[in-house]
Amino acid sequence: MIKRPVITEKYSSMGEKLNKYGFIVDKKASKESIKKEVEKLYGVEVMQINTIIYGGKPKTRYTKKNIIKGRTRGFKKAIVTLKEGQVIDFYSNL
Repeated sequence: MIKRPVITEKYSSMGEKLNKYGFIVDKKASKESIKKEVEKLYGVEVMQINTIIYGGKPKTRYTKKNIIKGRTRGFKKAIVTLKEGQVIDFYSNL
C-alpha cells in the first residue's frame, strides 16, 4: 500500500516541528490500511491520517517532428501524524 515516503524540505520541517510525515500510497488504500502498515513498518503509533488525491497534469513536449501531448500520472498522498515523542528516521539506512 505504501509506495514511498515524501522526502522534501517541506515534509522534513513538518516532521521536526509538527510530527507529521508524508507518504505516496496506492490510490485504493484506505486510512485504516495506511495506519496499520505505517505502524508495522516503522514501529510507531499513528494518531491521525489525512489523504489527498492528486490528478495527473497535462504535459506538452515540442520536438523537431511534431508536438507530443500527454498526461502525468495521478497519485494519492497520505500525511500521517504520530503520537508525541515518536519519530520516523528516513535517513538511517543511507
